[in-house]
Amino acid sequence: MKSTYLFLIVAAAQQAFGAIGCTLSNPAQDLKYLYPEMTTYKEDLNEFPRIKDGAALFKALRERLGSDLDPIYETFETPYSVYGVFQGQNKIGIVHGVNVPGKGGVIQVFLSMDPKTAVIRSFFFQRLESPAARQLRAKEFRVQFEGLTLGDFYKHDYYARVEPGAKADKVAGIKPPALDAAGRPDYEASLRGIKKNLILLDFFVYARRFEPYFERAKQADGKAQARKE
Repeated sequence: MKSTYLFLIVAAAQQAFGAIGCTLSNPAQDLKYLYPEMTTYKEDLNEFPRIKDGAALFKALRERLGSDLDPIYETFETPYSVYGVFQGQNKIGIVHGVNVPGKGGVIQVFLSMDPKTAVIRSFFFQRLESPAARQLRAKEFRVQFEGLTLGDFYKHDYYARVEPGAKADKVAGIKPPALDAAGRPDYEASLRGIKKNLILLDFFVYARRFEPYFERAKQADGKAQARKE
């Protein structure tokens, strides 16, 4: 009886943690820092159980990310807050953050986006407990992602199959900071967080405009697998 009771407590705790989203600590201040010209902002909450075809989109997230989803921070019930930034009636920015598991704890990766082009304007960490925190937070590392889109990450998946090291592969051209073995996992987790962030924004904001790039990468992967067989 006692063991059953403990199991129920653990299960309830896992469900509670599984619903943890990633929000800005101080939206008004943080967004004003990112967009000094901001006059107002709007927060939209997106949850897979509450959106059309949510179950299919959640499955699609895993496929496009190319890895299993974390049972705590990446559940079907996890809420996602998208901040729309305005100057008067003009939408000038989009900000979104995600949680990804890291070696030293959860990593919170935020992107500031161009609302029209879906280009990364800036990327930053709200939370990063890592042996490599100083190197990953360094401006010279983070600025390399400015100007990239989800299409560039899907193209990276494509080139990895058909033309490794291609000059057109912008993601492959990113230079990682100098890291030892202890810091490497959090570097990989950060890249995963950026891609996951972009995929979710493509679902929630940009009407899946980068799907053709994913389909091309998927076809290349299928051909590569067929050759191995």
